[in-house]
Amino acid sequence: MNEKRNASVFDLNGIPKMSQTLPLALQHVVAMIVGCVTPAIIVAGVTGASREDQIILIQAALLISAVATLIQVFPVHKYCGSGLPVIMGASFAYIPMLISLGSRFDLPTIFGAQLVGGAVAILVGVFYKKINALFPPIVTGTVVFTIGLSLYPTAVNYMAGGTGAADFGSPLNWAIALFTLGVVLFCNHFTKGITKMASILIGMACGYVLALVLGKVSFAPVAEAGWFQITTPLHFGIKFELTSIISMTIMCIVGSVEAIGDFTSTAGCGLDREATENEMCGGIIGNGIACILGGLFGGIPTATFSQNVGIVIMTKVVNRFVIGMAAVIILLAGFIPKFASLLTTIPSCVLGGATVSVFAMIAMTGIKLIVKEELTARTISIVGLSVAVGIGVIQAPGCLGLFPDWARTIFGESAVVMSSIMSIALNLILPREEAEAEARVYEAERA
Repeated sequence: MNEKRNASVFDLNGIPKMSQTLPLALQHVVAMIVGCVTPAIIVAGVTGASREDQIILIQAALLISAVATLIQVFPVHKYCGSGLPVIMGASFAYIPMLISLGSRFDLPTIFGAQLVGGAVAILVGVFYKKINALFPPIVTGTVVFTIGLSLYPTAVNYMAGGTGAADFGSPLNWAIALFTLGVVLFCNHFTKGITKMASILIGMACGYVLALVLGKVSFAPVAEAGWFQITTPLHFGIKFELTSIISMTIMCIVGSVEAIGDFTSTAGCGLDREATENEMCGGIIGNGIACILGGLFGGIPTATFSQNVGIVIMTKVVNRFVIGMAAVIILLAGFIPKFASLLTTIPSCVLGGATVSVFAMIAMTGIKLIVKEELTARTISIVGLSVAVGIGVIQAPGCLGLFPDWARTIFGESAVVMSSIMSIALNLILPREEAEAEARVYEAERA
């Protein structure tokens, strides 16, 4: 990494002032910390893990996320990491499948399937240059757009207090969420400098203080957590089961497509250029390596965190040292349970108010990628049908009711899966000649 001191946070390389680096790094940590540990908590509940194992799952999720981020930000080889400013974390996209596998099998089976899935992700990265024609902007844009849309219910549920909360949907939760959102918007649109760049963090801090005053914050988890803990390899063991491996393999391939979309968004909107083939290859391979490490240490499969991609796009802060500092903080959280517990005391309504604008930015980034191509009948069909099927399936429970369990788990739980498959298939099937002729007519009419 270029060792230029006092570099701008808007430069990819160099070391900015610590007074700028720390708050911007902390903003990324706060945005991802709850989302990172939530999949581990869910999986622990489904598999009936003990309290001790639950803590290990949470800490492993943080450790693997930090390692995965460092691999991406500071690649040791051109084909092991993207070199782009992205934050990695335990992926929500895997949760439906993990719930299904956890309810039918156990943790060793999940981690065994994860080892194989990570290896397949590495192969996708190795052969990316040969298959990159499958992922033009119309496909990656559709996937990113679908990711943004599918995150909206998560943000709204957070704003309402978090699904399952006793006061879910209360006016107080909505008041705190809207106050937080208002602070974020004010800082982002009416201020300059570090205040504008750290708008998400400032919004969360103000919302947290308000929630604390109103009695919405509990420090009980901090008091119960320990001070230091190390995750040992193969603590849960490893088992291999064919159905689980197939499901995990498909999800890892889909996760690679999602990563392509996030890498494209980060490079296109953060660095104002297209991501290179080496960055794509290295990024996918790096994520596959992190997935394998997760299987060995008990960490949930990782993915680029779209909310952090949104922060990069919104703030234009692309400096790798800032992202690396965030990874170090996450790594410390993985060794110090009390630190992680403190971050998890942030109420859901505060998180929802701060992140809903980020999710909106992700969806709009997808649209920016889509409109790089002319909106012909062909491109409209690809985007419209892919999003319709992806979002429609998850909003129509039971529509795959007579399919096998594995098919319902893979295709009926994630909008991203169906949208990815549909967009790739339609892009290959629909004739391009018609689109090109239509584009020429369109240009002639404009002239």
